[in-house]
Parts: sequence; structure tokens; C-alpha cells
Amino acid sequence: MTKRTTLIGLAAGGSAALLLGAWGFQYLGGLAPCQMCVWQRYPHGAAFVIGLIALMLPSARLLPLAGAISALTSAGIGLFHAGVEQGWWEGPTSCTSGSIGGLSAEELMNQIMSAPLVRCDDIPWQMLGLSLAGWNAVVSLGLALIWIAAWRSKT
Repeated sequence: MTKRTTLIGLAAGGSAALLLGAWGFQYLGGLAPCQMCVWQRYPHGAAFVIGLIALMLPSARLLPLAGAISALTSAGIGLFHAGVEQGWWEGPTSCTSGSIGGLSAEELMNQIMSAPLVRCDDIPWQMLGLSLAGWNAVVSLGLALIWIAAWRSKT
């Protein structure tokens, strides 16, 4: 097994592990995901598939770069989501508490009835001061570096 193959397997496996962890929190731990949590999963699914293809087609030199872009995409969404949770910036109005100023009673009732069950600006779990979104950002950045190392690897 070459260094490049090992790095691709590690990066793709890392994305698979993050997906399994997210599903574990959801289905075993009862922690329902918000909209932005789900958004962070798609790039990891793509990175895993890219990794499988890259392992089957070792001559396809740009696939690790595509894996890095996928991991960086998830990291970016995770960073944005962590900032929404911390109140550093506003998130999508479709999954945050939003503003109720200036709404009529009917508009307020419509907003309440259409509110998501899980809000993106709540932190349902954290460890060492980082939420799940924050951890996803950190780990995804690490995976992106592994993908880049695989892309740069000659062996």
C-alpha cells in the first residue's frame, strides 16, 4: 500500500467516522439534527465516495483535491454554524429564533407554527467548549489537510 493510498483511506475513513458519529448522536443518543447539522453531512458523504473512487482509480490525481474541497466545505459550514450557536452572527431565519418585532398576532402565530423543531442557534451538546458543529469544523480541517497531503504525495 502506498503512502497516497493510506492517506486517502484515512481521509475517507475520517469522513465516514464523522457521519457514523452524527448518526449515532441522532439515532442512539436521541439528538435530532438541525438544518445546518444536516448540511454538514453532505460533503462528508461526498468525500467518502470520492475516497472510494480514488482508491479504485489510483491514477486519478485530482480526486484527493476534490476530497479536500469536500472536507473544507463541511468545515466552513461547521464554522458558520458554530458562530450562529455562539451568537457571533445571524443564521438562516428558517432555523433560528429570528426576530418577532413588528409582527402582527397572525404573523407571529405563523412564525411559531412554522418554526423548526430543532433550532440552529441552540447548542444541544458540547465538549471542551466546542459544540458538535465546532468539532466538525476542527476535524474537517484536519481531514482536508490529509486530503491535501494525499494529493501532493508522489508515492
